[in-house]
Amino acid sequence: MPAFRTLDDVNVANKRVVIRLDLNVPMENGHVTDTTRIDRVVPTLKELLAKGAAVIILAHFDRPKGKVVPEMSLKPVAPALEKALGHKVEFIFTDWQSAPVVNAKAGNVILMENTRYHGGEEKNDAGFAKMLGGLGDIFVNDAFSAAHRAHSSTEGIAHVIPAYAGRAMEAELKALQAALENPTRPLVAVVGGAKVSSKLDLLGNLTGIANTIVIGGGMANTFLAAQGFDVGKSLCEKDLIPTAVEIMARAKAKGCTLLLPTDGVVSKEFKAGAPSRVVAIKDIAADEMMLDVGPASITAVNKAFDAAKTLVWNGPFGAFEIQPFDKATVATAQHAASLTKAGKLVTVAGGGDTVSALNHAGVADDFTYISTAGGAFLEWLEGKDLPGVAALKK
Repeated sequence: MPAFRTLDDVNVANKRVVIRLDLNVPMENGHVTDTTRIDRVVPTLKELLAKGAAVIILAHFDRPKGKVVPEMSLKPVAPALEKALGHKVEFIFTDWQSAPVVNAKAGNVILMENTRYHGGEEKNDAGFAKMLGGLGDIFVNDAFSAAHRAHSSTEGIAHVIPAYAGRAMEAELKALQAALENPTRPLVAVVGGAKVSSKLDLLGNLTGIANTIVIGGGMANTFLAAQGFDVGKSLCEKDLIPTAVEIMARAKAKGCTLLLPTDGVVSKEFKAGAPSRVVAIKDIAADEMMLDVGPASITAVNKAFDAAKTLVWNGPFGAFEIQPFDKATVATAQHAASLTKAGKLVTVAGGGDTVSALNHAGVADDFTYISTAGGAFLEWLEGKDLPGVAALKK
């Protein structure tokens, strides 16, 4: 990807900085229950304040679909943001039907109301983008998780006033570039999750980039079926078996190794504590389903990690939310973390289930970089251009 503009390329002193953040945070009874996304953008906000800027924050919350929905107001987020920042945050309500009056001076931090209250936000309406741009002198995008959407507050505004990447955005882009665009090889990718259908573009892109792709989760069953195995009652997209065959052929042609399970943990029921056993893939019974990969497969995966220099991870190996079907995800994640701490492996992971799985394994803080971006992270892995990032190119 071409170089992108960052805060190193602009003097923000006495400038009104309009900054796009992702404040779509978990809420319960009017209070923020998880401040992860807020904490990630605090360094950018502190830097802007230290350099003498006035800060005007844009963000969305949920999907009000162009209407004022009180339950989707960003007002309850202001106290949590103020606490994390250690600086007063003023909230300004607006229905965005007309340009709000914002008198921002150096040192002010102002949180504007949900941008999705305006019907043109998700349509990337040029008029709304111009209204947003009119709030400030420069635009800073620190919301990588919303960068895959061409909305007025993520892409449109970048054509109205000069645009730059915030520090969280910059860190994310550099981590992903290091992992995919210029990785230290061998590069191993873990691709898990329930369905092949949701990862077709990802697999298509990675077969041309990765040295080894480890297939885990329910999607592994479709590949095993494509190899002629009977996977019993396991989740399997039989209509995608021909596609799995094509992916395997494409990987072979490009010199990319696909690592599939050789054994699995199977059960007749999908519930916590259900009786289970470890079997070779060829021995899965007709009334059994594979809910995790087995110990031999774990050993093979860890061996692949030992030989790697870079690891990209998206998706768990099994039904990690339910014991005992979390063993493979926990064991391999902990091994990857130990290699990372030893300086032997660069590890980049992302996606909702992946972050939850790594937290479950107790290793999220030990990976080189964990992306909380979800859809944007997946689209980056798929090799797609992200509108919010493209707008920041030099």
